[in-house]
Amino acid sequence: MTIAAPTATLLDPAQAYALWAESYPPHAHNPVMLAEERAMLALLPASLHGLAVLDAGCGSGRYLLHALARGARHVTGVDLSAPMLARAAAAVGEAGNAGRVTLVQGNLDALPMPGGGADLSLCGLAIGHLPDLRRCLAELCRVTRPGARLLCSDFHPIGPALGWARSFRSGGTAYAVRHAQHLYGHWHDACKAVGLEIEDVREPMLDPADIAPGAHFDPLALQVPVALVLALRRVPHANRRRGR
Repeated sequence: MTIAAPTATLLDPAQAYALWAESYPPHAHNPVMLAEERAMLALLPASLHGLAVLDAGCGSGRYLLHALARGARHVTGVDLSAPMLARAAAAVGEAGNAGRVTLVQGNLDALPMPGGGADLSLCGLAIGHLPDLRRCLAELCRVTRPGARLLCSDFHPIGPALGWARSFRSGGTAYAVRHAQHLYGHWHDACKAVGLEIEDVREPMLDPADIAPGAHFDPLALQVPVALVLALRRVPHANRRRGR
């Protein structure tokens, strides 16, 4: 999320990431992502030993790498973008963990996974790419084992209200990725509808130390949260409660 309102060509996620993938590293690479990641990792168990982990919307693989570093038995990464999955595969291969990772192309609202297969599900800064929050959460609920935890993050809904955009440059042109604004109330209602309990909510702020000298950004960014991070749990018999 750019802490400014640049003039940029708006693209759907598939188009955007086809252009962005080549320069998109498998780690947090701006102050907003650093703030979001600190909150997510604070909620992620220190040890994932023996667990099967899903990273939905895995992108170039940063949370795949974090899960592997914390001992996950196996991690499945799902993303709609083949170029981003190629970046993730390269990152995992460089870390020497290719045998513990499966990468699959697919959408958040129709995950190509069997029900209840994940002991922990992660979804970092991806749900805002889809307008139907309830459908995305229903899918994450479906593929997560009953009683298990899900950690989800998105850009804080105050950002789009202030005109901030998730933007990048490719070939000298500025682009922005289409983003849906999901308010906390929407999360609350959607979670209740699909069989997820909200256990914890974090609203991380920027750390001024992460902002490079002379960087151009909206000064309001130091006064408001930049991400919404939620720890959820799939309640037992969630499938029966969803009415799908």
